[in-house]
Amino acid sequence: MFESLPVRCPACRRAHRYTAPAYPCACGAPVAAPLDPDRVPDAAGHRSWSEEWVTVRCGSCGTRGEWPQPELGCPCGTVLRIPVVGERADARAGGGTRRPAVPTVPVRSARDAVTAAVLYLRRLGHDDIRRADQRPTSGIGLAGRGVLAQLDPSARPATSRDVECLWLTAMTESATCLYFSLAGYTAEARARADTLDVPLFVLDPSGAACPENAPALTLDADAS
Repeated sequence: MFESLPVRCPACRRAHRYTAPAYPCACGAPVAAPLDPDRVPDAAGHRSWSEEWVTVRCGSCGTRGEWPQPELGCPCGTVLRIPVVGERADARAGGGTRRPAVPTVPVRSARDAVTAAVLYLRRLGHDDIRRADQRPTSGIGLAGRGVLAQLDPSARPATSRDVECLWLTAMTESATCLYFSLAGYTAEARARADTLDVPLFVLDPSGAACPENAPALTLDADAS
């Protein structure tokens, strides 16, 4: 049972009780942000990426991860940001903030790879990711509003034909595209992706999406 705190909306003065949500750590243990009872919640205003996450340490394995900032929606329409013990100071100071690490899952199976790719796509702002309607020639297709991604969980490097097929499908759907691979890419695939401006990523065993070409580096930097 995770801690809960009494919370009062600063706009309408309505009283609530808030319980911190728990998320699974990579070790499997549930992790919840430690709420700060000595600080008053404030209304969420303009949002920035750095303010959407807080650093929380897993009590079981000690790993520090980035988890969503606790928030509570009041019926009056105000969204309350719930203070967290040890909340990252640089994100509140207004300067020198860093982009938080993307939540990841260890890749042990194709399903884990799909989860890792979806987490990265959400980090890019695509919250409506689903399986693509049109199945790719190889791998797994993922789609969201205005974006199409292909994931190759096999042990072979992706080829130039794989990249071209993804690009052509994205063109017909008027969507941007990106490619995730576990085994990397052939030299021809990299060259073709650079020509077509297709971002290439490799999912490492930790589940992190590593940019593999210039378009991917640009996309990764723009997401900060």
